[in-house]
Amino acid sequence: MKIVVQGAIKKTGALLAVFGLAVAGLEAQAAGETARPGQAAGLPLRRIALFSSGVAYYEHSGTVSGPSVVNLPFKAGAVNDALKSLVIRDPVSAGGEAPRVSYPSEQTLAATLRSLLIDLSENPDLASILMSMRGAEVEIAAPSPIRGRITGVEYRNVMEPESRLPAVKEPWLIIFTSSGLRQVNLKDIAAVNFPDPRAGADLNRALDLLAASGNSTSRELALSLGGGESRSVSVSYVIAAPVWKVSYRLDLASGDGAFLQGWAIVDNDSDSDWKNVELSLVAGRPASFIQNLYPPLYLSRPVLPLAIAGTAEAKTYDQGYAWESADFAAESPMPEMAARARFAAPSTNKAAAGSVDAYGTLAAGAQAAGDQFEFTIQDVTLDRRMSAMLPLVQARPPVRKLLILSGAEAAGRIVHPRLGAEITNTTGIQFPAGPVTVYDGGTYAGDALIEFLSDGEKRLLSYGEDLSVTASSETSVSRVISAAAVSGGIMTVKRRELHERTYTVKNNTDQTRELVIEHPVTPGAELSPDRPEQAGPGGTVILSQPAERTPAVYRFTRSIGASSENVFSVREEIPLSERIILSALNVENLLFYTSTREIPGNVREALQKAVSLKQAAEAAKKEEAAILAGRERLISEQARIRANLEAAGNTTVQGQEYLRRLSEADAGIDSLLERLEEAEKTSRTAQETFETYLASLTL
Repeated sequence: MKIVVQGAIKKTGALLAVFGLAVAGLEAQAAGETARPGQAAGLPLRRIALFSSGVAYYEHSGTVSGPSVVNLPFKAGAVNDALKSLVIRDPVSAGGEAPRVSYPSEQTLAATLRSLLIDLSENPDLASILMSMRGAEVEIAAPSPIRGRITGVEYRNVMEPESRLPAVKEPWLIIFTSSGLRQVNLKDIAAVNFPDPRAGADLNRALDLLAASGNSTSRELALSLGGGESRSVSVSYVIAAPVWKVSYRLDLASGDGAFLQGWAIVDNDSDSDWKNVELSLVAGRPASFIQNLYPPLYLSRPVLPLAIAGTAEAKTYDQGYAWESADFAAESPMPEMAARARFAAPSTNKAAAGSVDAYGTLAAGAQAAGDQFEFTIQDVTLDRRMSAMLPLVQARPPVRKLLILSGAEAAGRIVHPRLGAEITNTTGIQFPAGPVTVYDGGTYAGDALIEFLSDGEKRLLSYGEDLSVTASSETSVSRVISAAAVSGGIMTVKRRELHERTYTVKNNTDQTRELVIEHPVTPGAELSPDRPEQAGPGGTVILSQPAERTPAVYRFTRSIGASSENVFSVREEIPLSERIILSALNVENLLFYTSTREIPGNVREALQKAVSLKQAAEAAKKEEAAILAGRERLISEQARIRANLEAAGNTTVQGQEYLRRLSEADAGIDSLLERLEEAEKTSRTAQETFETYLASLTL
């Protein structure tokens, strides 16, 4: 087999158009090479394209001469896809003799059988057939000939003499003859004949339909081709098919660098043999769907009353106005003749790129293949219901052995890094996703998985754990103030939330290992400012420059020495910003910021003066509150005295005492009122001084 690797699918435009119409499961195969006029033409299968998305493109081609009919059998569940994607390429079509496709609808067989004089749709027995022919003339041999008209069939209980079994119902035919009604046991009837030629014709037709249906799971599309000289014709369609798979073998130490071998696994699940076909294996994911085109579709319609003439209904109409609108003209129904001309006349405009003309061929543009990649294998022969492994690729891409440590898996526990390799695709082709069996040192090393690998792309794969290397990680979180500024009475404080993860890796072997640390990206955080990797306390190496990054992890590459313990640290920062209205803070909160060394000195000094002003404002406010509370107490006492005075009367000795105390309370209230006004003024002034000071700060 010859293997041809192509970078893109470059076929005829019609083929590309078919690729865009794909899906769902069916198989078709026809035999023979040349069609004779008026007979069914067979077009052998020439090309198959299997997609990794689970669809397949089939192409039949051959030579036909004159008017021909090509019969394509499909599985019943696949006719929807055939109707959606079938493309016929016949040069005769260019002369105006367009091909036609006819097929029995989903309801044809059962409906036709039920419409015949002899209904065989339900697989009836003889008694049921005769019962359905009541009134028809019949001739039977029982064993002597009897002729008459069928009256009906009745069942009688019959018990064999000396038998203990239950009675059996036997059918008896009742016939009206020239000598009257006669009864005949069906088991005595040797032959049945219907003199009416229509009954015989319908019976023959029903039997023909049943014979033609054959396998009830199969449906046949008849492709009627026009006349003409001998010419090449092709038919293609897109179907659902088993997904082609790929598996790789990777030898990390084959003597001349790493060796990669890929195999394609294909399945022929059809009822047809593949003989010397061109097999293409396409790595792509075209959109595909199933649409129910095969069964007849009936729409519900409203039931309206009969249009019977009666009295006319009185009706009025509004005044009309002349209205000219381009939109209205465009929506108006097209006259019948104009519509015919519009659809019958050939277009004089060149078709746009990617469009399909009236004969199903692309007028221009083949770039619609997009990013799909195709492997083509010539002369493939595979029997029906068989599978095969076909060679796909052999290459020696750059491969680097290493260990892979997942920071997420190592969090808070001891783990073993994964045995892995970094593979770079320099082959010029694209590798579909699949399993990789890894060999190292001449023996099996493990299994790996690889996703779709584009040309020039680099990817990690892992195939086991290195039990001789252990690793763990610990995480700490802290917050520090990085800057503070005051403006317009608002202090802006910028903080950094520091996330530090420390990895401890111990290599217990006598070999230096390459280690890739996959450090999880903390949402919203960034690595600490770039700087050369440096040693931290206790020999810790602070990592700040990853070799690469994915959406989920940073990848740091380091060498770990033989029989050594290595400590690495990754620091990330989340910037935080807080706006504080200083006038809303109490003294304790202000004192906190004046004692925080991370706040700049000039800001702390300014806040210290603000503390003094705030303390004065709070003291004045407290004095105001104390005076107000004393006044409220006197007012309450005054109300109590008035109540007692009313009870005792103002002429009694006790009443006179209440009058004196009431007078003293009035004097006290007046005195406190003067003090309260002064305290309110002092408090207001102190608060305004505090707020004015804060508003004037710009630090």
